Amino acid sequence: GLFLARGLWMLLDSPRLQERWVKVLPHLNDTLLLTAAIAMVVVGDLGLLDNPWLIAKIVGLLLYIGLGTMALKRGKTKAQRTGYFVTALAVFGYIIAVAVTKQVLPGVD
Repeated sequence: GLFLARGLWMLLDSPRLQERWVKVLPHLNDTLLLTAAIAMVVVGDLGLLDNPWLIAKIVGLLLYIGLGTMALKRGKTKAQRTGYFVTALAVFGYIIAVAVTKQVLPGVD
């Protein structure tokens, strides 16, 4: 939800993007998500080679974080940032689909 709000603020050139909590909270969230992914593998004793969907989910998470950074900080033009933002949302949807179906390519049998 916060990423969606931040993306909309970026599109609208809102000064809210410059608020301290808006800059700090996403880093905490990304750290929590990565820590949870690692913990799921270690505590759940899930072998990555036995669960390719888990690899896909973790790679998707890293891609989502990278795209989010490009969308909100590093994209040079608003058009680039918008493209990264839309792509990050698509990757987020993919991560959810993988988590629900436990398939690397959800919907493909």
